[in-house]
Amino acid sequence: MTGATSRPLERFTVLDMTHVRSGPAAVRQLADWGARVIKIEMPISTNDDRPGGPAQVADYQNTHRSKRSLTLNLKEPLGLDAFMELVRQADVVVENYRPDVKFRLGIDYERLAAVNPGIVYASISGFGQDGPYAMRPGLDQIAQGISGLMQVTGEKGRGPMRAGIPIADLSAGLFCANGILTALLERETSGRGQWVQTSLLQAQIYMMDFQAMRWLMNAEVPNQSGNDHPTSSPTGVFETRDCYMNIAAMGNTLFAKLCETIGAPELIGDPRFQSVPDRAANRPALNAAINTCTRTRDTLDWIACLNDAGVPCGPILTLDQTFADPQVQHLETVWDLEHPQLGMISVLGQPFKLSRTPPASPTPAPARGQHSREILSEFGFSSTEIAALASAAII
Repeated sequence: MTGATSRPLERFTVLDMTHVRSGPAAVRQLADWGARVIKIEMPISTNDDRPGGPAQVADYQNTHRSKRSLTLNLKEPLGLDAFMELVRQADVVVENYRPDVKFRLGIDYERLAAVNPGIVYASISGFGQDGPYAMRPGLDQIAQGISGLMQVTGEKGRGPMRAGIPIADLSAGLFCANGILTALLERETSGRGQWVQTSLLQAQIYMMDFQAMRWLMNAEVPNQSGNDHPTSSPTGVFETRDCYMNIAAMGNTLFAKLCETIGAPELIGDPRFQSVPDRAANRPALNAAINTCTRTRDTLDWIACLNDAGVPCGPILTLDQTFADPQVQHLETVWDLEHPQLGMISVLGQPFKLSRTPPASPTPAPARGQHSREILSEFGFSSTEIAALASAAII
C-alpha cells in the first residue's frame, strides 16, 4: 500500500465489543479508514477467538488490525461506570453478543442512549434481536443452511454444501458497517444516534440475490448446479489440456464468438443451442461439445485467444497463484505492516479505493490491554483513578 496517509473517519470514536468474525469484520471497515477504534476486552480471556496456532494468529492479525485494546471488567460496578464515561465521549458502539447479554450487562442501546443520545449502537446477531429464533446460538454455517445457500451450492445429487468462506459472517459485518455509516450520516441532520441491527440470517438471505428472486417472483425453487451458472449456458468450468478454466459466454453474441474461437462454428447453427433457454435446457450436450474442443490446448493459450475475441474467461487458481497474479498485485490487495514480535506481515487490503483519501496505514492487532492506561488517560481519567481501576482488577 502506497501513499495511504489520510484518515477519512478519524473524527469518530468506536467502542468495539465484538468477537469471533462478524462483529470484527464490521469494525475493521471503520478502523481501516481511520476511525479511533478501542477494542474492549475482559482482563482475563473468556472467549476463544484469541490466537492459538499459526492459522489463528494470521486470522487475528487480519481481523483486529488498526485497533487499540482496553481491558475492562464490565461485570463490576467500577468497570461499568468507566465504560459509561467512554460511551459519553464516543460515537459508535458495536457488539455481537447473544441478544440478551447486553441487557444483563446493562449496556443495551436504551441505557447507553440515556448517557449519550448521539451514540450509534450496532448489533449483529445470529437470527435477529427478537423473534422465535432470537435466543438460538447462531453461527455462519447455520445461517448458510437456513438461508438456502447450501441447497444451491455444490453438485446436484451430492447433498448440501457450505460455501468455502464464512460468507454469512463477512456479509453481516459489511452490512453492519454500512448501517453504521448510514446512521452517522443521518445523525448530522437529526443530532441523534440510533440502534443499527443486522444478523447472519438477514445478511445471507440478502446475498441470495437473484436465486431468492427466482422464488419470490417466479415460485421457482433453485437447486444445485455445481460449477455451471444456474440460468445461463455456457457459463461454467471447462477442461483444458493441462487443467481447467472458467468460460462465461452469456448471450447469443458471446456464444457465437466462443464457438468461432474454439473451432466449433457448427454449434452456432445447432437447433439445440439457438437461444439462451435452448442452451440452458441442453446444457450437458453443449458442455460436452465445448470440452471436446478446450481439451486440445493449455489453459493459458485459451485464455489469451478467448480474451482477444472478447469472451469472458479466466484460470482457476490456488491462493498462492492468486496472490502472484499481476492484476491482483496491481490492485494492491495486500497490505504490509510491521509487527513487534512477528516482524513484517501481510494482511488483506480494502477492496475499494477513494481517489483523494486513501485508507489509514494499518497497525498490528493489539495485545490484550496493551493500551488500557493510555486510552483511559485520553478520556480524562486521572492517574489516581487509573491506578484504582488497576488495583481492583477492573483493567
